[in-house]
Amino acid sequence: MSDTQFLETANGHRIAYEKTEGKGPTILFLSGLKSDMEGTKAVALEAWAKAQGRSFLRFDYSGHGQSSGDFTDGAIGDWHEDTLAVVDTLIDGPVLVVGSSMGGWQALLLARARPGRVVGLVTIAAAPDFTEDGYWAGFSDAQKAELDREGFVSLPSDYDEAYIITKRLIEDGRDHLVLRSPLVLDMPVRFLQGTEDTAVPTAQAVKLLEHVEGDDIRLTLVKGADHRFSDDECLRTIQKMVKVVLARI
Repeated sequence: MSDTQFLETANGHRIAYEKTEGKGPTILFLSGLKSDMEGTKAVALEAWAKAQGRSFLRFDYSGHGQSSGDFTDGAIGDWHEDTLAVVDTLIDGPVLVVGSSMGGWQALLLARARPGRVVGLVTIAAAPDFTEDGYWAGFSDAQKAELDREGFVSLPSDYDEAYIITKRLIEDGRDHLVLRSPLVLDMPVRFLQGTEDTAVPTAQAVKLLEHVEGDDIRLTLVKGADHRFSDDECLRTIQKMVKVVLARI
């Protein structure tokens, strides 16, 4: 078993992580919004990486899991800074990034910020720009007024307690959008998407595929899979795609 360790970042965050040593490139798992490194996909992929003798790292963003801070204080940029700190401080050499949901957005931000480090990319129900195209676009006039007046709105969730969506999360998200300007991914990229995903529609996955630029980019649709993408068959599909990307690096 890996032991949980902690990284003190320059911006004062205490980031919990678990790292497995092995051959590179290091596989880095980026979790979704309000998820953590103990999620089914993260733990299953770690077990697979260990069996393959590969370097692997999973961690909790600030305000998530065992890391410091409150979720409602965080935003896309904060979690991007956490990701950069983990990569720059804890990982030597190339990185193969696996990002789930919001972690898919974080994976794209990382690939843009560290193009020399990220050598492969796998996303699962990637949700780039969801604060703008999902939350803000879907808010009623009353909700937008409440956000401006109270600084937050509360939204129901199928996966956890209600989401508290802050005004800062929306505004900060606008500073980190990836679908409004060219995004070159000069590396093997595999996008995974379930057709029964109600959080990230298939059309969003197609939009991402059409937007990014690169010579080795594929989208795989899994019929019947939902946003969790974590049953046994989906977990095997994730492992298969990681193997495909590893073979093409």
